[in-house]
Amino acid sequence: MNAGPVIVVGAGIGGLSTALELSARGVEVLVLERAAGPGGKMRVVGSGPAAMDAGPTVFTMRWVFEELFEAAGARLSEHLELEPVSILARHAWSEQERLDLHADVGMSADAMAAFAGPAAARGYLDFCARARRTYRALEKPFMRASRPGPFSLALRAGLKGLPDMMRISPFATLWGELGRHFDDPRLRQLFGRYATYCGSSPFLAPATLMLVAHVEQEGVWLVRGGMHRIAQSMASLAESRGAKFRFGAQVDQIRIRAGRACGVRLADGEMIDAQAVVFNGDPSALGAGLLGEGARKASRAVPPEQRSLSALTWNLRVRTEGFPLLRHTVFFSRDYRREFDEIQHQRQLPGEPTVYVCAQDRSDDVSHAPPEAERLLLIVNAPARGDGRPFSNEELARCEAQAFKLMERCGLRLAEPPIDRIMTTPQDFERLFPATGGALYGQASHGWTASFTRPAARSRLAGLYLAGGSTHPGPGVPMAALSGRQAAASLLTDLGSTTARARPSIQPSNPAAMPGGTSMR
Repeated sequence: MNAGPVIVVGAGIGGLSTALELSARGVEVLVLERAAGPGGKMRVVGSGPAAMDAGPTVFTMRWVFEELFEAAGARLSEHLELEPVSILARHAWSEQERLDLHADVGMSADAMAAFAGPAAARGYLDFCARARRTYRALEKPFMRASRPGPFSLALRAGLKGLPDMMRISPFATLWGELGRHFDDPRLRQLFGRYATYCGSSPFLAPATLMLVAHVEQEGVWLVRGGMHRIAQSMASLAESRGAKFRFGAQVDQIRIRAGRACGVRLADGEMIDAQAVVFNGDPSALGAGLLGEGARKASRAVPPEQRSLSALTWNLRVRTEGFPLLRHTVFFSRDYRREFDEIQHQRQLPGEPTVYVCAQDRSDDVSHAPPEAERLLLIVNAPARGDGRPFSNEELARCEAQAFKLMERCGLRLAEPPIDRIMTTPQDFERLFPATGGALYGQASHGWTASFTRPAARSRLAGLYLAGGSTHPGPGVPMAALSGRQAAASLLTDLGSTTARARPSIQPSNPAAMPGGTSMR
């Protein structure tokens, strides 16, 4: 065994989860992060009262973090203040076409009936029942395996479970199966958007992703102080358990000795020995050789055509009027298929993009008045070509104009110019997360085999482990946390650490992912 600590490269949610899990068990941990603070994709832009989230915006699967904190001898409620929401999101197609999706299924069904007729409400209830069955069918045979394959999945399901597996339509597309529940194209569009939670097209993603509906119904929370508080709390707790953090420390090589990861070299030339290394970054960076030739074989680089979506985002502080924004609001384009054809096949920014708006000074309480100038994060889907020809200023301006025009058509007017404006492009995301092309979710979840090809916690190189949203079980905040716990469990098993105390099982009491690499945001 090599001397030194376990080095965690990257302080995203996956790396923080690993660091917390190991340090709470007496393992010496050193976290190296090139940014100025923790969070990874859970970024903050601006400062002071203008600071706002610029990454994930939805907190679900609270139990994942309750178990993580409990395993470290703490209580989540003592570190984070969480507020449940009753309206999951508000959706608009025009100024007259609006639909709220509620945490309560019955209230959503009533809203569906008023929006699209009684048949839509019945279809929605059938859809929810199917989402629940899908959730249950995949709990034991998929999620409880560190890296299931098709054969092992079938074995775990057993003879009694195989009929349930077939009933969840694992080989069908999400868009196609939504047509069995909804005649109204707007409702197919609403629930087809679940594919974008893991950076995929609803026309190519597997139907199993519909169970996101069930997960959201089990609870969506707002985090007091913003999503970045999650990363700060995890880092603080890990530090209190003995983990050490060095920010502004860029790792440019994972060192290999006798076929095993044995440490790292920093950009300034400093060498640090390690008994094992956990890489909390996109595995494509390893496959592309960005962490040294010796680490290249640890994981393959995702081909550009298999990358998940990137995004074009705007963080604004601006005065709004007209539309009654909630914390989460979606303004839909008029032609969803054309939008994804332009992104996936033409590799262009969409001519009319669907726009997601996170109004960070609002909740689902419409009586609560936001400040005169409120903080908004606007997100539109974009192709992950940040390492290719950059989008021109004209292309970016055209997409922005169309996005703002769509919101205005739906009734939302933004004062010009905004007080603060920060735009992030796929090229910017590539600089933040190298070797991804700006892809925010690793490999796209296209086709039924997609979830079986994500890298597992154990890389192909001894002593090097993987954590993060690009690894199993998939993208999203709770998924990344689970990947970090899997990396820690694999590492402890392989090292046979004598310093680690007897650890409780990290198996969750509920399912956390499913074929398709589901993100719970």
